Amino acid sequence: MEQYNVTGMSCAACSNRVEKAVSKVEGVTSCSVSLLTNSMGVEGTASESAIIQAVINAGYGASPKGIRKDKAQGADHEVALAALEDHETPVLKRRLALSVGFLLMLMYFSMGVSMWNWPAPWVFRDNMVGIGILEMLLAIVVMLINKKFFTNGYRSLFMGGSNMDTLVALGSSAAFGYSAVVIIGMTKHLSEGHAQMAMQMGHHFYFESAAMIVTLITVGKMLEATSKGRTTDALKSLMKLAPKTAVIERAGEEMTVPIEEVVIGDTFVVRPGENIPVDGIVLEGATAVDESALTGESIPADKAEGDVVSAATLNQSGFMKCRATRVGEDTTLSQIIQTVSDAAATKAPIAKVADKVSGVFVPAVIAIALVTIAVWLVAGKSVGFALARGISVLVISCPCALGLATPVAIMVGSGMGAKHGIMFKTAAAQEETGRIEIVALDKTGTITEGTPKVTEVLPADGVDPSTLMQLAASLEVKSEHPLAKAIMDYAKANQIAPQVVTDFSALPGNGLSASYHGERLIGGSLQYLKPQVAVDSAFENRMEALAATGKTPLLFAKGGALIGAIAVADVIKADSREAIAQLKGMGIQVVMLTGDNERTAKAIGDQAGVDQVVAGVLPNGKEAVIRDLQKNGKVAMVGDGINDAPALTRADIGMAIGAGTDIAIDAADAVLMKSRLLDVPAAIRLSRQTLKNIHENLFWAFFYNVIGIPLAAGLYHVLFGAPFLNPMVGAAAMSLSSFCVVTNALRLNLFKMDDPSKDKKLVPKHRSTENIIADNNLKKFNNQKIQGETKVQKKTIKIEGMMCGHCESMVTKALESLEQVDKAMVSHTAGVAMVELNQDVDDAVLTKVVEDKDYKVISIEG
Repeated sequence: MEQYNVTGMSCAACSNRVEKAVSKVEGVTSCSVSLLTNSMGVEGTASESAIIQAVINAGYGASPKGIRKDKAQGADHEVALAALEDHETPVLKRRLALSVGFLLMLMYFSMGVSMWNWPAPWVFRDNMVGIGILEMLLAIVVMLINKKFFTNGYRSLFMGGSNMDTLVALGSSAAFGYSAVVIIGMTKHLSEGHAQMAMQMGHHFYFESAAMIVTLITVGKMLEATSKGRTTDALKSLMKLAPKTAVIERAGEEMTVPIEEVVIGDTFVVRPGENIPVDGIVLEGATAVDESALTGESIPADKAEGDVVSAATLNQSGFMKCRATRVGEDTTLSQIIQTVSDAAATKAPIAKVADKVSGVFVPAVIAIALVTIAVWLVAGKSVGFALARGISVLVISCPCALGLATPVAIMVGSGMGAKHGIMFKTAAAQEETGRIEIVALDKTGTITEGTPKVTEVLPADGVDPSTLMQLAASLEVKSEHPLAKAIMDYAKANQIAPQVVTDFSALPGNGLSASYHGERLIGGSLQYLKPQVAVDSAFENRMEALAATGKTPLLFAKGGALIGAIAVADVIKADSREAIAQLKGMGIQVVMLTGDNERTAKAIGDQAGVDQVVAGVLPNGKEAVIRDLQKNGKVAMVGDGINDAPALTRADIGMAIGAGTDIAIDAADAVLMKSRLLDVPAAIRLSRQTLKNIHENLFWAFFYNVIGIPLAAGLYHVLFGAPFLNPMVGAAAMSLSSFCVVTNALRLNLFKMDDPSKDKKLVPKHRSTENIIADNNLKKFNNQKIQGETKVQKKTIKIEGMMCGHCESMVTKALESLEQVDKAMVSHTAGVAMVELNQDVDDAVLTKVVEDKDYKVISIEG
């Protein structure tokens, strides 16, 4: 998306006009104009010059925004920060100060001298014509100070369009023009010697109204600009975090260089109290890093050798040497800034309602004002009276409030999300998230930690737990299997040091063997140990029970005697149960999708508390499940892996875990930077509140005009005897309406998105997910081709040696590497792989790819 600054816009009608003009340019596929940030996002192949010319032809100005103009992070952020600086408020303050000064002089003479006989120079005493001329000159000065209303308003009118400035310009000009005609009439009466009639006409000046209207509108514009500036505070604070320099090592020496000169592979140094300049990996040192600026997490994260660090985070305690891995616009900070900026430049679907109204609003108001004037003239009222009613209609109408109702709420909501580590990529994604009815969660890495951990240590009778762990660690220390890593991590955490073993050997997929002080030490699955070691039925039943809960029991024996077992599993995250409970409390149905076997998946699903489990699904299978779920409501998919990308793209809203793969993050509509599942209900909660705020803003914007226009026209006086509305009061009301809309949106900053206490339960519009997915055992999603119902050839392979999910993954990848294999469904607990074939393949070929991974094929059927 290319972004542009747009100048000259004053209301929703302006942004709508620019959007239509640019959308007509050949090569433009989409265009979104934001009145809030005076920016425009354009997608397509159209040239920059053609786009800018289209904006100019529509009567406005445009220039490239420059957020991605410079690859260097520092310069990039400086340009972007400059684009967000509030240049409008200082100008409006100066305009307002000058306007008020001359307006006070005007009011002194128009009311103080003329009505209350306040002191005045002798030349103006009893000289209504002189006072009128002075009022006209002072009004001209105020109108010149605020000439932008007139130049913008009349230019739009003469170019076939109209906007808020058109209403202000017409109202002020009408008041001024009528008053100027009165002065001419007074001079005519004086020339004819009718001084008394001239004096009476002096009470029909509207010069103060002409000046007051533009001054009050300027007050409203200044309040609006000040409030609008606060809506981009989150984005500006992020940009200010961007480091300007880095300390790097080159040729064995430390040197401080501008951030633009850091390249991938550079070694940089970070001392306590310094910000980390770019994304990198720790080479030396250990410290605690404050990452709250990026993730919103207040507790510092411990960093040691091999850990990842991000630009703009604060090193709190230790000294670090790191290698740069991502620089410039590729850093996490830059991507966050770009995401928030892109979201601000896009338009939420609900904004189209206001756009359609704004497109006809201003012409309709002008027509209503003309009709009002005509009706009062026909009713026998004076020209001055009828004109005052028409001017009141013009100045009280406020398309600004309509235009700001949606974008200010979206911008504040995006900023709130960014502060808490929730990144919405577009305004449409932020709006749609609040309408989610079903959430589909990937298991591994989303609900669970994604890495195996020791869950139970079960020593045999007479064996000490620490002895079992030490012997197990001594055997597993030389293994590269993920389950071995889980045991070593547990031993390290409990300060259990492995002992030296000899004659180590590994049978991949089966077990390990070594010599320990002259005795044979072995470890592996129950099937591997049973032929070699006596295992009583009670212990065997206990192992089967662990396997039934999704855990992998590893048994160990020394000298031919069982010494115990260690259970390893991919445990669910600490916040998963609470997050799923909150989603269900919001009336959202939760489905877990996983490629794991049904028994393991069911165990995890029961622990997490999901409504339904769909097990054994492959990437295309997940996408197919999402398509079926969408028949019954809006669906959000939450995942972290490459295999989740199709489902993330298919879902109404795709949410990627921040620690996930780049492909998953690119495919998603929102990114959860903290990698917390609790941020899913928080994102939905924030979106719901933002939608509620938008609805409030739109209601008051419409309600204000529905009430205000008839009041200004004098209809309430005719019906209920209400007083007539002075044009100056109408101008003040118009100014305050936009200010109120923006201020209401800023209330979102007070919203507690992590607090579930006020959640409202969504009433399901559709049937239960249990009726949507009646069969979760691969019959629908994996036994048939995804694109059709055509049955395909299948073969079942019985395999020996698979022990865990890692083994399943290795066999799956090996089988799916064959061109003849469409899909492979593998279960380590059943010791079976089922393959779908697009053409016949020799059993010897299947056997070879499996046994090349050090597993044994027992038989092939089908």
